[in-house]
Amino acid sequence: MIPSNHYTGLLYRALNPIYARDPLSGRGAELYGGRFNPKGVPALYASQSPMTALREANQVGTLQPTTLVAYRADIHPAFDTRDDAKLSAFHMTPNDLAATTWRDEMIALGVSKTQEFARRLIDDGYAAMLVRSFARGASDDEINIILWRWSAEPPTKLVLIDDENRLSGEERALMSG
Repeated sequence: MIPSNHYTGLLYRALNPIYARDPLSGRGAELYGGRFNPKGVPALYASQSPMTALREANQVGTLQPTTLVAYRADIHPAFDTRDDAKLSAFHMTPNDLAATTWRDEMIALGVSKTQEFARRLIDDGYAAMLVRSFARGASDDEINIILWRWSAEPPTKLVLIDDENRLSGEERALMSG
């Protein structure tokens, strides 16, 4: 299969503050696995809007401490799950993507159906996937982008927007000195 979709634009990510100093690592997803990445596979879960990113990061309980970051993205190839024909070619449906049982499958089988789908996309050369948000309160037009490959250069370009070096701690050091 030859990947063809391309995503260019801003992306937002709401991070657990533990990972805020390295917002390009994908380490949390790699350690614990996610809906669209098995354990051991780094991934960045980003959204096209800040509100969607906040919903995604705080799906359980009350809003927890969260660091919101933005990126400039130019990612190719990206699989668009909103294309039912392309999705069907992978024997997946929108209901499969939305299944809330992925964690149970991961515990029982070691990998969920959605994680196996992501693995097939990665093996076919996709760097990312566009998928609607399944977070509580999200509308059908709220889109997430899950990245499995990213770099500072095209075709998987992802650049953190931090013009004031707020995440580096340099600003704080200058202010206190």
